[in-house]
Amino acid sequence: MSEILSIDPQVLLAIIGMALVTILTRVSGFVLARSFAIEGRTKAALEAVPGSVLIAIIVPTVLTTGPAETIASLITLGLASRLPFIFAVFGGVGAVVILRGLL
Repeated sequence: MSEILSIDPQVLLAIIGMALVTILTRVSGFVLARSFAIEGRTKAALEAVPGSVLIAIIVPTVLTTGPAETIASLITLGLASRLPFIFAVFGGVGAVVILRGLL
């Protein structure tokens, strides 16, 4: 039993290293963003990122799954055009659950 719960020191070191690199990249982004004035095209591009991420998640689902997922993806896109993204995500998840039950 103790062998199952034991952690290899190299694995632990790798996990800690990955966590530190992740934190460093996130913090450095905030630090760099403070030192520059973000205007114009750069501001517009950064504001488009959440929508781009949502589309990048939805499109493979639309193209590779069944009708319930495809319809729910279209519902999610419709919700995303009118509501905040978090509501679009919840609406899409709810739609796929309901449509899987119906189809």
